[in-house]
Order: sequence, then C-alpha cells, then structure tokens
Amino acid sequence: MDATASGTPTIQYHNIPDQPITTIVVATPVPTFERRQRHCFGTSIPGEFPLAANPSIVLHVLTACNLDPQDLAKLEATCSFFRQPANFAPDFELSISELAALDMCQKRGIFKPMTAEQRQQLKQRCGGSWKLVLKFLLAGEACFRREKSQAIAGPGHSIAVTSKGTVYSFGSNSSGQLGHGTTEEEWRPRQIRSLQGIRIVQAAAGAGRTMLISDAGKVYAFGKDSFGETEYGVQGSKLVTTPQLVESLKDIFVVQAAIGNFFTAVLSREGRVYTFSWGNDSKLGHQTEPNDVEPHPLLGALENVPVVQIAAGYCYLLALACQPNGMSVYSVGCGLGGKLGHGSRTDEKQPRLIEQFQLLNLQPMVVAAGAWHAAVVGQDGRVCTWGWGRYGCLGHGNEECESVPKVVEALSNVKAVHVATGDYTTFVVSDDGDVYSFGCGESASLGHSTATDGQGNRHANVLAPELVTSLKQVNERVVQISLTNSIYWNAHTFALTESGKLYAFGAGDKGQLGIELVANQTERGNPEQVDIDLR
Repeated sequence: MDATASGTPTIQYHNIPDQPITTIVVATPVPTFERRQRHCFGTSIPGEFPLAANPSIVLHVLTACNLDPQDLAKLEATCSFFRQPANFAPDFELSISELAALDMCQKRGIFKPMTAEQRQQLKQRCGGSWKLVLKFLLAGEACFRREKSQAIAGPGHSIAVTSKGTVYSFGSNSSGQLGHGTTEEEWRPRQIRSLQGIRIVQAAAGAGRTMLISDAGKVYAFGKDSFGETEYGVQGSKLVTTPQLVESLKDIFVVQAAIGNFFTAVLSREGRVYTFSWGNDSKLGHQTEPNDVEPHPLLGALENVPVVQIAAGYCYLLALACQPNGMSVYSVGCGLGGKLGHGSRTDEKQPRLIEQFQLLNLQPMVVAAGAWHAAVVGQDGRVCTWGWGRYGCLGHGNEECESVPKVVEALSNVKAVHVATGDYTTFVVSDDGDVYSFGCGESASLGHSTATDGQGNRHANVLAPELVTSLKQVNERVVQISLTNSIYWNAHTFALTESGKLYAFGAGDKGQLGIELVANQTERGNPEQVDIDLR
C-alpha cells in the first residue's frame, strides 16, 4: 500500500545524495572470542563511535526526535562531531546540530514562507544561531495558541477559532464587532462567512472591536473604526460590520494582536512590537495623534530584542522577550498600583526590563496582563503576580498591591502551564488540566458555584487560589482559559478542553456565553458546554 494513501507520514531526509549500489561481500565469520572494535574516519582507534560514517542518518534522528535547542547545545558541548562542519547544503559550514535546528525551524508555519534573506535577518536578530531561532519560535508557540483552536472572552462579545482556522462570533454587536454585516446580537455561535478561504490563526477582542490574524500574517479588523480609546470615547464613530484588511499593516507579517483600552499593539513574525494611538505624550515611546492609524515600532530597550508575546492591560503593555541568555519581561505605560513591576508606581514611557525575575531565578514562559494586575508562569511552573491586589486577584491571601512580581505560594504544589487575567480576576491552569481561580467573584465568572440551588457563594471574592471543582466535574483536560479583560463589562469565562469542547460561565446578558438563558437569567454560575466543535 502506498504510504501516503495509508496515512503514514513519509520520512524526509535532509539532502541525502543517491548512493551507488555496490556488490555485497560476505565477510568471513568472526570467532565469537575475538573482540571487535568500533572506529571512525577509517582509523583503528578503539572505542570511537562511527557517527561520521553516516551523518545524514544522525541528522535525521536529531530532527525527528524534535530535540529542543538546549539539548542540541549540550550535544555540541560534549562531542566535537556535533561542532564540526557537516558539509551539507544550504550552508556547508553548518554543524549537524545547527542543521537539525534549521530543519526544525522549517517545520514551523511562521518560518516556512520566509525568504532566505528574511531568515538570515531573523537569525542575526536572535543571536546568530539557528538554535536560537528555534528557541524563539518554540517560545512563541508556547505563549499563545497559534494555529490551534482558541476562544476569546471579549467585553460583551466572544470569538472562537477552530484548529482549521474557521471563525465564529457571538454576543453584543452594537458596533458590528461580530463581523456578520449587521449590528444585531447573536446568542449562538455564528460563522463569519466572509472569511471563507482565509485561515485565521489568532484573534483579539476589545470593547466594540475585533481583530483577526491569518496564517499569511494579514490583519482583519471590524467593529469600532479606532485603534485607540474604545470605551465611551469620541473615536470610533464609524462602524465596520465585516472583516476588513488593515492596510497600514499590509507590509508587516503579524503573528499576534493585543487590544488595550487606549491603544492597540501587534507583534511581527520577527519579534518586533508596533503600537497604535495613545502616543501623543510618549506614553508608548513615540508621539502621535490619538487617532493615528499608522503602526509605530516600540523601540528603546526592545529595538534589538526579539519578542515572542505581548499582553495589553487597561493602560499598559507587557512584552515577553527571548534572548540568548534566557527569557525576560519588559513593561511600558501607566505604573499606578505597581503593575509595571519595577518596585514603584511611576509611568514608563519606554520599555523597561522587569529585573525581579532574575532575583527569583525564574524564567518567564507565559505573560498575562489584566486590567490592573499582571501574572507570569515560569518554566518551572511557578506563578508570579503583581499590581493592584483588590479582591485578592494576586492570590496572596490579601488585597495589598505588589509593585514587583511575587510568587504565589499557595500554588507551590502546582506546576502551572497557563495563566489568564481579567479585571481583578486570575485563572491558572496546571499541567494536568486542573484550573484554579481567585479574585473578584462578580457575575460568577470564577466558577465557584457550590450551592445546590445554583446561587450560594458564586459572587464571593476569593483571596487565594481555589480549585474550580465545577470544571473538574466535566472530566475534560482544560488547555486554555479566557476571561473578560474590561472594567466596563461584566465578566464571562471560557474553558477550552483538549478535545476541542468549549465550556462557558459568568455574565451572559448579551449572548456572549453562546448559550440561551432562560427567564430572567443574566449569568451562568456553572460551566455549560457551548454548541460548537473547535477541533
């Protein structure tokens, strides 16, 4: 049976030249008592392993095993064979480990369409090594669900993206933010038909506004025609009710968008951050008019530093950077409450490194920016929070502010892999799929409805992390949490499972849960499955 027809993936070797078939010579049997020696390069030095006898096979094994950049670096450090030029195209001077890293880069959807010149520029930006490029790409994949199913709990409306790139929207639609060509609310997930033929890989939702990013790096926006102030401001008087290509970004390959209250930020494939609006007094490192629709690069300390994830709060921006010496977080914007993480409450007009993670010996891997507080998950699974501590949203058992990142000790026995933040609310997902939440219990968005009558203490504030038992009962491993990040809208929450099922709870008065409410209901206290398959 043909391997392709059977569904079995074919093995791809890296530039292995055809070898002539030679006559097979049957050697004289070797006596069992004779000690045989392994050797390399035709020498007879005992104990050497014949790696160089077939470097193509070694390269294939390294690539097929999906070794991470750190493992490849260790191979180079321990064996000279992995450091020597391998004499393979496209660069005959590259070592086996560098070629393996390049091959694994070429598997990534972001990397594939890049020209040779663009790839070399990315290589230099990352530190001059394909292993560092691979580290950059893998770090980005770990931060947000690019090319995977995802759900976004926006302010009053919701966006759901399937793993195949189909987009559904539902909820409030007063500004056309659902993208269906109308301003009518939708209480059930409805596919955005005008996007047929376009694969969407990432979404962002702000108040009255939605942004979608395709696998080709194009950005589509609809709703309020504004990149700046979205809540009760004078901007955005023009409504766009179907997805429209953002012309000012057509020359930038965008991989992520983040919508704050006063500004919008996008991240390019090369790890550069661009911002719109809210720059008339250099709040984001540049001076523009509030209604400026042109993207401006966020320079300063980030000018030559590749960024893998951005997160927008109400009035500040966080950037997770990938550098040769490790991962780091930079912040810029309004410093009230200490949410910039520098030990003070002053504003920062240029990106500034948060130094506390070095003191904590923590490698940040995922960053989240709530309206007034922030959180990070470290490589070791520790969770740090900082900023305004109102309602217990920092998880430290009190409502005090923290002006530098502080480890959430109540989660010391939990290895976290994902964190999400909203308006004074925080969710943490563990490596085994358990979900913990803390902070403001308004609109039942924490998921702690334990009473038999469905009411009970579901509106209570939670000062320290508590297991969301209602999600435990669905018997599904949760992989993503999304919650409303707006001070003007009642919050709702989505939990996406490994099998592509979507559960919703919290405020649903505009249809944003994707679930029909009965009688005078305005919210749902327990998770309920949304009728949509995101696989």
